[in-house]
Amino acid sequence: MKTQEIIQTVDDNYMPVFARYSIALSHGEGPYVYDNDGKKYLDFLAGIAVNVLGHGHPALVAAISQQAGKLIHCSNLYYTEVQAKLVESLAKVSGLGKVFMANSGAEANEGAIKLARKYAKKINADKVEIISAQHCFHGRTLATLTATAQPKYQKGYEPLPGGFNYVPFNDIEALKAAVTEKTCAILLEPIQGEGGINMPDETYLQQVRQLCNEKEILLILDEIQTGMGRTGTMFAYEQYGIVPDIVTLAKGLGGGVPIGAFIASDKVASVFTSGDHGSTFGGNPLACAAANAVLLAIKEEGLLANAKKLGNYFAKGLLVLQAKYPKLITQVRGKGLMLGVQLTLPGRDIVNACLAKGVIINCTAGDVLRFVPPLTIERAHVDEVLAVLDAVLAEI
Repeated sequence: MKTQEIIQTVDDNYMPVFARYSIALSHGEGPYVYDNDGKKYLDFLAGIAVNVLGHGHPALVAAISQQAGKLIHCSNLYYTEVQAKLVESLAKVSGLGKVFMANSGAEANEGAIKLARKYAKKINADKVEIISAQHCFHGRTLATLTATAQPKYQKGYEPLPGGFNYVPFNDIEALKAAVTEKTCAILLEPIQGEGGINMPDETYLQQVRQLCNEKEILLILDEIQTGMGRTGTMFAYEQYGIVPDIVTLAKGLGGGVPIGAFIASDKVASVFTSGDHGSTFGGNPLACAAANAVLLAIKEEGLLANAKKLGNYFAKGLLVLQAKYPKLITQVRGKGLMLGVQLTLPGRDIVNACLAKGVIINCTAGDVLRFVPPLTIERAHVDEVLAVLDAVLAEI
């Protein structure tokens, strides 16, 4: 199909919920993707922090292909070796006890909310409320949409489920004031992704952890965007010296294959018994094979160190652009290969201009350029993006 035919067919038949760009992608290789007309793009969005190994990574392709020839799905009524290996790895690398496999980040957060409420009711039957932070993003199911403290995502879906409260991110005093005897959990992203790459103070998460300990509240960390090495460690919470009671994962876990997970301490996970939660497709052999390949590649290819090293290099380059264009850029923030550039104007036109020059990025929160490239990128790729962004800013 020709590009315009593809676009028209999708627009005619798909519900109009995405603000798509007018290109049709056909294939990818490493950090690059190609459209249906053969144009090459450097992908610094990576499927919104999903393609941590880039496109067409040989180990991931081999794992998926081999598993597809063996067993794609069998349900969780039976055991599989690939699932056994994955949950063992996730329990070990997270420092927590038990894993549940899901299909997406929203499902992972839904499961974490259910688990937190069931656990808290052992302490007090009225302990059901979840506190999240303004400008967060936790998913698009009704519960996770309600946990997402952004009215623009909630409008039109009322009545929303009860039991959710919101506080400003990075404000420990506001959080303390919001906690009541009904609070069962605090749900936070270590770094807010969709909200604009918003960073916590160095001690904020430690203070939250201490508050949870004092008040018998569970700490749930949504690492759907920050996890899988994105910030230079497997989980962002490692850099803040804490361990949550529950952590959620998705996006980069499968390297592009849909998969999610929530991981909890043994103490918290023990309240779940047979029939309390479930998933038909969660943790199926194909998705688990992909995730196992991703975890192995991160370890064997030194991708955590690469994310940290190239993230620092990239951030320095962005700071140079901030100094060069102070009327356009006010701040560069983030960790590892999760970086944001705060603009003084809406970012959509800049994204479009970069796309026209062969670089894929995106804008979040209206005026923040977001960079979440594959963890496999090299210095030359960073230089290419910086050069294109420089050229685009110079034209404004």
